[in-house]
Amino acid sequence: MMLDVSALTDWIERLAVAIDEEQAHLSELDAAIGDGDHGANMARGFTAVKGKLEQGPVETPAALFKLVAMTLISTVGGASGPLYGTLFLEAAKAAGDAQALDGASLHEVFAAGLAGVRMRGKAAPGDKTMVDALTPAVDALAGDDDLRERLQRAAAAAARGAEATKPLVAHKGRASYLGERAIGHEDPGAASSALLFATLAEAAMEPVR
Repeated sequence: MMLDVSALTDWIERLAVAIDEEQAHLSELDAAIGDGDHGANMARGFTAVKGKLEQGPVETPAALFKLVAMTLISTVGGASGPLYGTLFLEAAKAAGDAQALDGASLHEVFAAGLAGVRMRGKAAPGDKTMVDALTPAVDALAGDDDLRERLQRAAAAAARGAEATKPLVAHKGRASYLGERAIGHEDPGAASSALLFATLAEAAMEPVR
C-alpha cells in the first residue's frame, strides 16, 4: 500500500476537522500549563490550510507538506507555528519528488520531521512537549509489515505518549516555569500531535471521499 497526494490531502483535511472539534479541549489543556490558546491557534492554522487546499489540488506529497508548513508558520501564533511548520517542512524535504509514500518512505518523512522539531525546540523525550508523542509514533512506523498496521500502531503510540506527559515536569516552553505544578497535566502539543497520527491512521483505513 502507498499513500498518494490525494490520500494525504484527505488526511490533512481530516486533521483540520479533528483540530477544530478538539479546539476547546486543546486550549483547556494549554490553560493549565501555558497561554491557553493552543487549540485556537491550531484551529486557525488548519482552517487556513483547508482554504488553501480548496483553491486547487497539489501535485506531490512534498508540495502538500510545504503548503501546510508555510501556512502554519504564517498563521499559527506562539511556538506551535514554527514547530509544526518545521515538522511539515522537513517532511517535504524528505519526501522529495515521490508521487506516493510507502511505509519506508513515510517513516523517513516523519523521522525527518521529528528531527527538525527536536532541533528547533531543543527538546528531547521526557521534556513534556510534542516530542513525547511524536517519538514513539515515529518509532512505531518502522518495520516491514502492512502500512495500515504501522499507522494504527503509530496512532496508539502517539496517544500513549501524550498521556504519559501528565506525570512529567516540563523542561521546555512556558510550562517549564511552573516546575512541579505542571505535573498532572497533559501537554497540549503532545495531544495535538496524537491527533495528527490518529487522523492519518483513519485516512489510510478508509477510501478517499
